Parts: sequence; structure tokens; C-alpha cells
Amino acid sequence: MTPRDMWLLEMLHEHRVLTSHHITALWNTSHRVTNRRLRQLHQLHVLDSFRPLTPQGSAPEHYTLGPTGATLLAAHWATETKHLAWRKDTCTRTAFSPTLEHDLATTTHLVTLAATHHHEPHDELTLWISARSTTRLWGDHARPDAYAHWHHHDHVLPFFLEHDTGTEPLHRVEAKLAGYATLATTTNTTTPLLIHTSTPTRERHLRQRLAPIAAQENLPIATAHTSDDWLPLQPSTTQRHPLSRLASYWPHLTPALTPQALEAAAHPTANRPPWRPIPPLPPR
Repeated sequence: MTPRDMWLLEMLHEHRVLTSHHITALWNTSHRVTNRRLRQLHQLHVLDSFRPLTPQGSAPEHYTLGPTGATLLAAHWATETKHLAWRKDTCTRTAFSPTLEHDLATTTHLVTLAATHHHEPHDELTLWISARSTTRLWGDHARPDAYAHWHHHDHVLPFFLEHDTGTEPLHRVEAKLAGYATLATTTNTTTPLLIHTSTPTRERHLRQRLAPIAAQENLPIATAHTSDDWLPLQPSTTQRHPLSRLASYWPHLTPALTPQALEAAAHPTANRPPWRPIPPLPPR
């Protein structure tokens, strides 16, 4: 097992499932090299995998933590497998999860951001935690699909991410803002909420619904329907910005993940996962 292999186990523990395409992008290797190593780890039961059925073509292999991988990770963290929230049927439960498509869309968006660092060294996703961890941290107020820190040179953009598939009624999305406003007041922090929508029409309708609340609560919110083309709600503007410019557009941000919250997020019986989504360099 290499440091890169252990990093993958920690990522799968945090995010439950990654496709071979996700891992290839994060490892910054070719599909051939990635798949060869993933097959080796699968044969050793370090990883488990499934491939969803698709109406056309074929889906990439989807990987989860396997039984040997769970044992290795527990030993690495000086704990027991039962404390990892891993079960023998984790792979099957993940494959048939009703939220799998939504979860993978969220993951794909953040993997794309993280992989930018390989060709843009000044841009880096230095922290990325899953919906499960955000629920443990802030579930009494808000349950975003992810929380992350984006670095561009000396600017840092902490943000919550909501991946909106367009299936929820607009009033339910609107109702979530009260929790984010309460969280900001309770923690005395100012962390933007980024809402990635499914279509331009959905984004337009969502902005019309959320704009009055964003102004009333002074919530920094931006929406997008493309990968990195964000339109802030508050203060109002007609100009879209990449993530690298949002931090300067909102100059007085404070991350919701304070040192105290970070300590609370750590598993009580294990070391805190390295939520930095860039892996160690491969062995030479």
C-alpha cells in the first residue's frame, strides 16, 4: 500500500463512492494507469466496486471501500472497523441509493475544481468535506451537499455548496436559507452559499425567489448552471465571476469551519481525515 492508496481509502471513507473518472482526474494519471492500480486494489478486496446500468453506453466503474480497505484504514487510524460506519453491504447500499445520481453530480463538480490544481498551481481546493460531515457539523441549521475552501493566490473562498437538480419545489429551496442565516448568526461567521442549478431557466426562477431573502438576511449567495460561472445575488450584479474572483467580490468572509468546529468534525475514535482532495505524489 502506498501513501496514495491510503489517501484513496480516506477519500472513499469521507465521500463513500468515487468513479474511475474521478480518481483519474484527482490522481492526474492516464485511465490506463489508474484502472490498472484500481483493479489490483479490487482483487485484494481493498476496494469494492459496481457499475450502474445506463440507458445508453456504459457507466464507469464506481468504487467504494472494500473489506480489506476498511480493515487497513481502521488499523491506520488505530481504531476498529465498526467505528468507520462501514458495513459489508456498503457497496450494495451505495449502488441502490436513491441519492446516488445527485451525490455523484456534487462529487463531479468538486473533483473538477480540485483537478484544476494540476495545471493551475495557484488555484487549489484545499478542503472538501461531504454532506455526511456537514450534517454532523451544522445539521441543526443547514445541511449543504458539501463544504469547501478554494484558494486562488492569497485569496480564500470558503463556501457551502447546494447541488440543485430541479426536482425540489422552489419554496423548499427558499426555506433552506433561514437555516443558513441562523448558522451565520450563531457562529458569527460569513460563508457564501453557492447553488449549482440544472438549467438556465431553473437558475432564473430560483434567483427571483431567493433574492429578497438574500438581501434581507445579508446572505452572500451565488448561482450557476455551468461549472465555474457564478452570478452573485447579494450584492446584486449582472456580472458573472469565476470562483477565483468571488473571494474579492465578497471581501469580508469568514469560514464556517472554525478550529473548534474542525475538532468537533473529527471522528471520536480516529484521526481526522485529510480532507484535502489532492493526493500525495505517486512513488517513483
